[in-house]
Amino acid sequence: MVQKAKILLVDDRPENLLALEAILSALDQTLVRASSGEEALKALLTDDFAVILLDVQMPGMDGFETAAHIKRRERTRDIPIIFLTAINHGPHHTFRGYAAGAVDYISKPFDPWVLRAKVSVFVELYMKNCQLREQASLLRLQLDGNGKDAGGEAKESAGLLAELSARLAAVEEQAEALTKQLNDDSTDAAAVATAAHLERKLTGLRRALDALEPGTGTTSSVSSQN
Repeated sequence: MVQKAKILLVDDRPENLLALEAILSALDQTLVRASSGEEALKALLTDDFAVILLDVQMPGMDGFETAAHIKRRERTRDIPIIFLTAINHGPHHTFRGYAAGAVDYISKPFDPWVLRAKVSVFVELYMKNCQLREQASLLRLQLDGNGKDAGGEAKESAGLLAELSARLAAVEEQAEALTKQLNDDSTDAAAVATAAHLERKLTGLRRALDALEPGTGTTSSVSSQN
């Protein structure tokens, strides 16, 4: 069963949170409420989120200050933040949002379809990253087990490498399709850049996996010298 992504909704007005939940419910992901910046930071201590929808105008700790705290934490600095605001003070106000680390800045009232489409992109990227981490974890387990008895483990290792390669190929295919879709649809530059970063990670993992295959990498170099 595929685990659902978590989306953090931060707004001091309950009616706004209810509206966001209604818009994003079609994505069938886990929606987490926070009614203040402090409550959002507390939620981020224990849970991983695919994206954060953050209201700018809040009493106490506003959206800009909350985003600054999020970006200072190593655990949360890479989570995409979409700012939502009911006011528009012009380019300077928008620039402040991007400077605070937002990947997008949307003025209310916003188009529900557009917001849902933007959030879905970051959810999909998050899912691909989760798959990538799972493949990397399996690869590390394989590397840790290389010290076992070579005779009895040879076939088992070859089978595991083949399975890892097949799983990685599936993730590579999905990532390539997602990147093409983002480029064709002219989606936000931040989403395109995130997808490109994911593909680079996949390329690195593929190279590491290929190096473990018999007759490649270090193995082939050693064989050629014999």
